[in-house]
Amino acid sequence: MQAIEKSGVTGKGTIDAAWVKSRAKELGADLVGIASADVLNAFPPDPRWPQTPERITPYCRSVIVIAQRIPAGAFRCKVNVPVQYMDMLVLRKMDKLAYRLADELERLGHASFITAAQETEWTFKRASYGRLSTRHLGVEAGLGTLGLEVNILTPEFGPRIYLTGILTEIELEADHRITEQVCIGESCSRCLHSCPADAILQWGISKRECATEAQEFGFASMLGIGDKLIGDPSNAKDVFRSRDFFGFWQGLLRVVGSFGDCPRCLAVCPVGNDYHAHLADHQKTIPEKTPEKISLAKKYKDERAVHDGGAGQLPGLSEWNRRWVGPEGYQGMVAKQMQAFKKLQKEKAAADVEEKK
Repeated sequence: MQAIEKSGVTGKGTIDAAWVKSRAKELGADLVGIASADVLNAFPPDPRWPQTPERITPYCRSVIVIAQRIPAGAFRCKVNVPVQYMDMLVLRKMDKLAYRLADELERLGHASFITAAQETEWTFKRASYGRLSTRHLGVEAGLGTLGLEVNILTPEFGPRIYLTGILTEIELEADHRITEQVCIGESCSRCLHSCPADAILQWGISKRECATEAQEFGFASMLGIGDKLIGDPSNAKDVFRSRDFFGFWQGLLRVVGSFGDCPRCLAVCPVGNDYHAHLADHQKTIPEKTPEKISLAKKYKDERAVHDGGAGQLPGLSEWNRRWVGPEGYQGMVAKQMQAFKKLQKEKAAADVEEKK
């Protein structure tokens, strides 16, 4: 309660969007935005599996969306393990932060709660969808837009973030969506070039292919171990000594390998000041890039040009989901941001030289 008392908030009528954002930042959020529950209910990511607040509670009025960045150093590593472990630390921090904010809102008289950001619902496309899509929450809360690989890209940190949502019964002023496309798109295609599983589709992703790299010892590995043990119990000794079982056991202990994340598309994305500061030089070369991938990216670019001219729709970019990609298209956001970043770095270097004189 001490934090609440310090904030100067004394009753229900004094809570507003500005206070909520300020408090979230005080608690450690890197980004925070607010989405209207009415809008989220009206525009589910896919109407066939409506990931909407009203399916969870009919009383939700607003969703407070919090984002935490993933420190860029992990993306400079040779293997996925540091990123996967760092991801879990980020998620734990984010959940604690969101819980504290939800708890404070409740103590001030506004019923609020958070949902598990990494949990899925079995009835939603065989458990490949969560109860809420945190990516779409972020877009509707004005934090970013979806990229070619359908991760959410924020101007500040590109796709190197995690998000969660606090569902609250208080009506808060919602933020406006970013209507400019944050992702460079087919002209860049670095995510497509770098994907080791060739999972990048035309503004979409093959979850099945992605999982082969992203979740090496996940649910599929567990089922495989079970099949071997049940099919022939005499295999138990070999199964328990196998690499797959070791990986699965280690995943249970520290999540590494069982957590669904492959960092390649995140590492090479040129959006975000963290990319310019830490990843640009390190990620210039993409070993996975092949002539076939280059050709596919060109095909996507040509098809996008035809689509933007009004002739037909792309498989992964319809009039429905274009809302989250950025209806105005890419207008040079990344180039402008890079120029501003380099200018700031030069100014800092000049200031350091001046200070040493």
